[in-house]
Amino acid sequence: MRKYLHINLSDHSVKSETLEGEAIIKAGRNFIVRSLLDAGAATVDPMSPDNPLIFSAGPFAGTNFSNANRISVGCKSPLTGGIKESNGGGTFAFALGQLEIAGFTLLGACEDWTVIRITKSGDITFEDATPYLGKANFEAARLLHEKYGDKVSLALCGPVGEYQGLISGIAFSDNENRPVRLSARGGVGAVMGMKKVKAIVCDKNKMPTFVDRKKVMTLVREYGAKISADPAAQAMGRNGTAQVSDLTNHLGGLPVNNFSSGQQVDTAKEVHKMGGDYIRELNKARGGETTHACMPGCLIKCSNIYVDENGKELVSPMEYETICLLGTNVGIREPDDMARLNQTANDLGVDTIELGATLGVLMEAGEAEFGDVPFMVAALEDIRNGTERGRLLAQGTHRVGEHFGVKRVPVIKKQALSAYDPRVIEVTGISMMVSAQGADHTTGNLPGAVCVGKTTEELAAMSLEVQINSAAADSLGLCVFGRSVTNTNHKEILDAINAAFDVDLDADFINELGRETLLLEIEFNEKAGFTEADDVMPQFFYDEELPPTGKKARHYAAAVNKFQRQALREG
Repeated sequence: MRKYLHINLSDHSVKSETLEGEAIIKAGRNFIVRSLLDAGAATVDPMSPDNPLIFSAGPFAGTNFSNANRISVGCKSPLTGGIKESNGGGTFAFALGQLEIAGFTLLGACEDWTVIRITKSGDITFEDATPYLGKANFEAARLLHEKYGDKVSLALCGPVGEYQGLISGIAFSDNENRPVRLSARGGVGAVMGMKKVKAIVCDKNKMPTFVDRKKVMTLVREYGAKISADPAAQAMGRNGTAQVSDLTNHLGGLPVNNFSSGQQVDTAKEVHKMGGDYIRELNKARGGETTHACMPGCLIKCSNIYVDENGKELVSPMEYETICLLGTNVGIREPDDMARLNQTANDLGVDTIELGATLGVLMEAGEAEFGDVPFMVAALEDIRNGTERGRLLAQGTHRVGEHFGVKRVPVIKKQALSAYDPRVIEVTGISMMVSAQGADHTTGNLPGAVCVGKTTEELAAMSLEVQINSAAADSLGLCVFGRSVTNTNHKEILDAINAAFDVDLDADFINELGRETLLLEIEFNEKAGFTEADDVMPQFFYDEELPPTGKKARHYAAAVNKFQRQALREG
């Protein structure tokens, strides 16, 4: 059994619900969309107290299962106006699992700024957040740990979330209590800010109970052994997600200077400094940590701790999407420059994808030259201080593009594209185009797929398969980076789930979970007023050839949706 908490912020009442069996298992992204549909949230104002904010942990949270401690946060997105599930690593889901809490929903809004305290004794208290207001994440976390100790995990609303900037996420503690693991996308931090919740402090305790603990521990060991032996997982561990930059630069699908080029350097002539190989060797030589686990038990360790020339920590983590959107996309060629911007973004608790795309659009508008680091530092300080310009920039790429009259704005459903140019990285482009989540690569990423010579339907089929697998992983609290093991071991995972929660799920449960989640997300967006017109990529991707490949976008939403939605409904 697990508890689920319904926390009414308006009157500080808490209703505890007992979950059993399948109700515990269908968590994360699936639970979020079902709950939001049941609440009628598709038609509410996303920046009103009527928008629930949901935190959901997977069925194996609280254990040392390598990939099973992701936290999902969901609401109606104030950035896109549609469904949003934004997940992150860190220790927060781990802490919830150790308290045998499946998750909680924040309903309504507090009258005054509040810290919510969840203790191992079962108490939920509401405390004054005044000492932490206006504080950026590192300072707020330090003060909270001074008060509550180190054996807690934090969920933080940063200063940008306080003033409801739409680029704000929710920051969670990593294994060393850095507040740097973000549920970043879609403006979930702005919703937390609207609700006047500055922080949630959750105790850690002990491994949760299961019906058959032995079966669970057997899965933990066997899955871990497979991860340790898997070439794809271990390649990710060697260079981290930064290795993807070497791939996309080589393919010519790297976002450079507001998606105007697909390659920063010709690696036959010049070292790609913004790639995983270079960054790893540089960081290793300086004494940094080239591998690092973002959540308890993780054996892939695709995170890192990047240090400066004196061996002093600059930022953790330095990851692919940030390296590109807040790096190559804005003309940066030196990892240290990007790392310093990254650290500031972490301190502010903002989405580095949305931030980098927004800065790229500013440069497109002529506000600065690409690569102008002092300009970007100043922009971040405006965002930090909430100046008039800072508050505009904190509304994200689409709204900044509209303000400056920019034609080349890389967004879908008002959310910035992740670091894959869809003219070359076509399967991921299709996923970002039609996903109800907005332009989010995590819904269906396949950057290495061979696309040349394949039809829209063939690539849409590849996209749908990875979308289903990703939706299932996000609904079980699993990290998608284990998919090379997860996707081929459904039976073993289901055997452990059945034994752990005394259920009898059939062999197709995981695939059906993914399919159901996608269909429900489509239903939510349709109720929110979305149509196929919202799935359209910006026209410049179709009009402009991308150097050096010369490719243009060639896939359209109508054709993709016709195939994918029929395939989803037919199973």
